[in-house]
Amino acid sequence: MSRAFLGCAAAVVLFVTTATAPAFGQSPPPPTTPVPPAVPPAATTLTKPAAPKKRVMPPGPSIAGNWSGQLTQVDNPALYKFELEVGPKGAETKYPGLDCTGKLTRAGSSKSYVFFIEIITKGRADKGGRCPDGTVTVARQGDGLALIWFGSIQGKTVIAYGTLSKK
Repeated sequence: MSRAFLGCAAAVVLFVTTATAPAFGQSPPPPTTPVPPAVPPAATTLTKPAAPKKRVMPPGPSIAGNWSGQLTQVDNPALYKFELEVGPKGAETKYPGLDCTGKLTRAGSSKSYVFFIEIITKGRADKGGRCPDGTVTVARQGDGLALIWFGSIQGKTVIAYGTLSKK
């Protein structure tokens, strides 16, 4: 009987192993539930980077108009006729006695002064003329303009100054 019992037990084990093994192997895996992320992803909208803040210069003194006068050059007794035209589209200089003209680009200002970079457009010293590029600083002086010009020509510092009157 023990032999018969062992045979039956072996048959049951064999049946259970062969009957259930393919069922486990062929069954689909249990469904998985997606786990939401702990933190929702940030919205990915394309935004244009902010433009750099434009530096706003103080208005400076009122210097609009046509001005003329004479400039005295330091270390040179000669006087130079000088004209300055300041309008809404920019500023220009003229040196009638030297046959030169220039264009001014406003570089800065304060409550009292306006500072320009001057580029000579006619009569440039490096092209056979008599005028180098330079800087111009102006300040209101009553009804006139006090002006200082600074530049360099052939390695020598040149400074000129004067007072201009409205034309």
